[in-house]
Amino acid sequence: MELRDENYGIPVEEHQLIYQGKVFDFVTDSVRLHVDEPVVQRDYLSHPGAVAIAAVRPVSGADSSSREISDWEILLVRQYRHPVRAFLWEVPAGLLGHQGEDRLEAAQRELWEEANLEAETWQVLVDFFTSPGGSSEHLRVFLAREVSPATGKRFEASEEEHDMVTAWFTLEQARDALLSGKMHNPSAMAAILSAIESLRNGWQGLRETDSPFITDPLEIER
Repeated sequence: MELRDENYGIPVEEHQLIYQGKVFDFVTDSVRLHVDEPVVQRDYLSHPGAVAIAAVRPVSGADSSSREISDWEILLVRQYRHPVRAFLWEVPAGLLGHQGEDRLEAAQRELWEEANLEAETWQVLVDFFTSPGGSSEHLRVFLAREVSPATGKRFEASEEEHDMVTAWFTLEQARDALLSGKMHNPSAMAAILSAIESLRNGWQGLRETDSPFITDPLEIER
């Protein structure tokens, strides 16, 4: 048996918008999971999708061919997250600007907005659903290398992003913070651990930026 998720696509017999928010909607779908069983209702958060970026660079003086996690550092941002009432260390991330937006373009925008950086090399690290039992959010984590300050005007931050702090930590420091319970953001966890594994492979075998996602955002009805 192949270890692989499948996009099964059970037909939705009725789709109801329960609440329409500024970014997220709350919906109810009526679906028949099995032919010989009655229709059931499933409530969930309808989400446009998001991207996250593991921006990495060699530590000053380190050889760029090194595979030691103490020789590479990752960019982290500290941002207030009101639902959990906490300031969290995360990787740069953000929502897709519109349904069907190119994920790479969204990631490049978020790296510029949150860190005023750009990168020469982009690859896919990992894809995941943040909470598949209750949300349609689909998230792609990109690996960004050969990072440099962005050109042009800096993005003017506001609201939660206004007090955002950015800092570079070695992958070793980031891993230790995760495993000791000092970090809690799922995108950061996925980005840090997958970046470490990719580094051990010499950044080889990663997918291209236009690789398909199991669920196309255009197929998710909002």
